Amino acid sequence: MAGIGSRQMDDATAGTGARRARVLTGYRPTGPLHLGHWFGNVLNMLSLQQDHDAYFFIADWHALTTDYEDTSGLLGNVEGLVLDWLAAGLDPERSTIYLQSALPEVAELALLLGMVTPLSWLERVPTFKERLRDLAEREIANFGLLGYPVLQTADITIVRGELVPVGEDQLPHLELSREIVRRFNRFYGEVLVEPKALLSETPMIPGLDGRKMSKSLRNDIGLRDDPDTMRSKVRRMVTDPEKVRLGDPGRPEICPVFALHRELSPDILGQTEAGCRAGTLPCVQCKSNLADRMIVHFGPFRERRAVLEDDPKLAAQALAQGEEKVRPLVEQTMGAVRRGMRLA
Repeated sequence: MAGIGSRQMDDATAGTGARRARVLTGYRPTGPLHLGHWFGNVLNMLSLQQDHDAYFFIADWHALTTDYEDTSGLLGNVEGLVLDWLAAGLDPERSTIYLQSALPEVAELALLLGMVTPLSWLERVPTFKERLRDLAEREIANFGLLGYPVLQTADITIVRGELVPVGEDQLPHLELSREIVRRFNRFYGEVLVEPKALLSETPMIPGLDGRKMSKSLRNDIGLRDDPDTMRSKVRRMVTDPEKVRLGDPGRPEICPVFALHRELSPDILGQTEAGCRAGTLPCVQCKSNLADRMIVHFGPFRERRAVLEDDPKLAAQALAQGEEKVRPLVEQTMGAVRRGMRLA
């Protein structure tokens, strides 16, 4: 995702006077934002708040699915994520930014949706098995992780979300939400809005080890990392295993370093690829070039982030403003749900 507003289109917002479609996306507050977040979704969020009815939530309950043992840093992570978003350019006046746990109705809706969701649907979700494999050293085979898609469905439907930004790898998750909504509506009437995917064209952003960048895999490069840390992490990145010495031809299409060059170095991409394939560009120099671009590119973000941190009330104010905006919608949805289920 190289620029704002260049990767997402939606017919619901086309044309003069068209109603702005409601879009929802969220982040787990498990630590500072990294490059995978930035190119994977944050730039899209900046675009979406311009031309959609945008709802962005901090999924602190979702964070507990894997980080339940030690919650001492959770509140700090929530505040840090809000400031990261604001530093990136999210505007509480243009979008609705709120905290998942500030809305107890989300948990109520998740409980009710869970009553109609077959266990077999949850057991087939690819992410469940992938998480168990990737984090095998931790005890995360819990009800929360298995039921993650139900809570996710509640997050989407409680604000009557119409569009959910996803990559192709996330389509099965959203399709499960759609199935849950259809099943619920079949029992209780057309109560919930069935969400649709807003596909992102952004490729997978690789981490230091070549796998998808993730804090849980400890292979990330943080947006708040200082220049020395960024440079040190880039030096540790894996490259083409067959390019061992100068002169060996490289394969940039499989190199994580080149994948980041695609996002950060479009002006030198051609010569970088040519030098790699010819074996004339040392991996050390290629990494140094990438680190230089990365440090400059995220310098303004780090500066804005440092300024925002001086206001100790800023994050809480943004969340309070968002909660006030979202609450009437949540109450409206839950009223319809309770009536549909004959609970009220």
